[in-house]
Amino acid sequence: MIQIEQVRVIDPTIDRDEITTVTIDQGKLVENIGGAEAIDGRGLILGPGLVDLYSHCGEPGFEERETIASLTNSAFAGGFSRVMVLPSTQPALDNPASLLWFQQQGSGVLKPWAALTQAGEKLTEVGEIAAQGIAVGFTDGKAIANLSLLRRLLEYMQPLKMPIALWPNDVSMTGAGLAREGTLALRYGLPGIPSFVETAPLAAILELVREIGTPVHLMRISTARSVALLQAAKAEGLPITASTTWLHLLYETKDLADYSPSLRLSPPVGNAGDRAALIEAVKTGVIDAIAIDHSAYTYEEKTVAFGEAPLGALGLELALPMLWQGLVETGHLTALELWRSLSPNPARCLNQTPGTLAVGATELTLFDPREVWKVDRLASLSQNTDLWGRSIQGRVKDHRAF
Repeated sequence: MIQIEQVRVIDPTIDRDEITTVTIDQGKLVENIGGAEAIDGRGLILGPGLVDLYSHCGEPGFEERETIASLTNSAFAGGFSRVMVLPSTQPALDNPASLLWFQQQGSGVLKPWAALTQAGEKLTEVGEIAAQGIAVGFTDGKAIANLSLLRRLLEYMQPLKMPIALWPNDVSMTGAGLAREGTLALRYGLPGIPSFVETAPLAAILELVREIGTPVHLMRISTARSVALLQAAKAEGLPITASTTWLHLLYETKDLADYSPSLRLSPPVGNAGDRAALIEAVKTGVIDAIAIDHSAYTYEEKTVAFGEAPLGALGLELALPMLWQGLVETGHLTALELWRSLSPNPARCLNQTPGTLAVGATELTLFDPREVWKVDRLASLSQNTDLWGRSIQGRVKDHRAF
């Protein structure tokens, strides 16, 4: 049992941000009592465990990239007590048997999404999956191009009242694009991807929600125009929530100058105006949550030319320190605003109970924003991050050791 003195406690569920003393016993927050070993907590931050709306797991099918065990360890190392896993495994998590198997392999930290469709063509066994309670909700984790199918899906799923996550992205209009369209993409010789690749399907989804009324979560928002559409839709009262990813809040097109394969993402990082709009949207609540979208790839898969690299990057162990330094220390977000978008808000998007720092809480994140460390060893099996080999500031401590 450890008593941490003068630690900064952040609890967004009650707008609490104060310096106090807490006691942790075997990873659980307990009453402050005498007899506990005291340590100096000055400079440390204690908050509710972080919640990730969507990330990828390699197992089953791509265990060389990431396993259930390594993804769980990455979550702990990054301060995440809940990680929602997309159904992008092989075979896909699109039936009760595969979902039950995945659930049984994990430690309770990883919680699977169920596929909404089978290969984007027909509805999965949503009724049976929903009845068994073995998935956090339904998503393909990729765009559903057939709007007629999407309409039927939203109508059919309305009475189930389970979270549905949709990605507004029109692959047919992406073409050979590699970067957000603009002068910098031209300068770098990277074919541009226009904003309407995202905003056109987003507008269509909003029309369907307006007509049908089924609540949806909108994934991977990346453009300023999308933020404007979301703001108007929320002002109208449409039942929507939205998220962007941590990389889209910290990087922009100018960061592609060295053609790092780890920064080839979908959607691509935006231009400066997009990034500024996303940060402001997180601050104001137009964008509810920051997702990690952790995507592991082997060294061989990512050590290729930028245009040939698979899409995605690691993030679970890196997001909190980078967001803290990039957004809180720079004054773009307060500590409460950042933690809110990483913990209670993602939980609420999933109709889950947010974590708090009440006595008895076990979902805790102890964070040292001062520690400098080199990104040359991670809990993940992969290395596909632009930060590999660099020194960064801020690191999560293992509260379970206390």
